[in-house]
Amino acid sequence: MTSAQPVLALDSISKSYGAFQAVKSLSFQVQPGEVFGFLGPNGAGKTSSVRMILGILTPDQGQISLFGVPWAREGLNRIGYLPEERGLYKHMSAQSSIAYFAMLRGLSYFEAHRRAKAILERFDLGKFARKKISSLSKGMAQKVQLAAAIAHDPDLLILDEPFSGLDPLNQKVLEDVIREQAARGCSVLF
Repeated sequence: MTSAQPVLALDSISKSYGAFQAVKSLSFQVQPGEVFGFLGPNGAGKTSSVRMILGILTPDQGQISLFGVPWAREGLNRIGYLPEERGLYKHMSAQSSIAYFAMLRGLSYFEAHRRAKAILERFDLGKFARKKISSLSKGMAQKVQLAAAIAHDPDLLILDEPFSGLDPLNQKVLEDVIREQAARGCSVLF
C-alpha cells in the first residue's frame, strides 16, 4: 500500500529582499485533507511563503511541489486563495464576484453562477446576492471572498489571516467551512 503524495511540499525554500532574508530554508508538507496552521509573528515570512506557493514570487533557493509534482502554473486551478488584503471588485455584485473567480478557475458561466448562489445561501447572504460589494459590511465582504475561494471546489485552500476582523459569529462560519472543506478531502493551509 502506497501513501498519498503531499498536496503541497516546500523543500528548503528561501527568499530575500536585498539584505533582508524574509524566509530561510523553510520546509513542510501538507497532506490530502489536512488542516495545517502556518504560524509566526509579523514579519516572519508567512505572506512571502504563501506568495511563493502561488507563484507570485520565486524562491531564491529550494523547491515547491504541488500535487506531487514540481510547481507548475497548471496546479493553480486546483487552489483556492483567500488573501489577507481583500481583492473584490467593489462595483460587482456578490454573486457576480464569486462567479467571476469560479470562471477564472475553469467553471462554466452557468455552473459558476449556480455555485455562487448556493454558497451565498449557505453563508446566509442569499438576500445580498445582487448587492454591490461596496455596500456590504467588512464581515459580509470577507464571507463573499471566502465563497469565491471555494466555489470551484479546490483541492488546496490557502487562507491568509482568515480570522482578521471577523466577529465571533463569522469566525464560527469560517471554522465550519474549514471543517467542511477538510471533510470533502480538501487540504487547508492557514
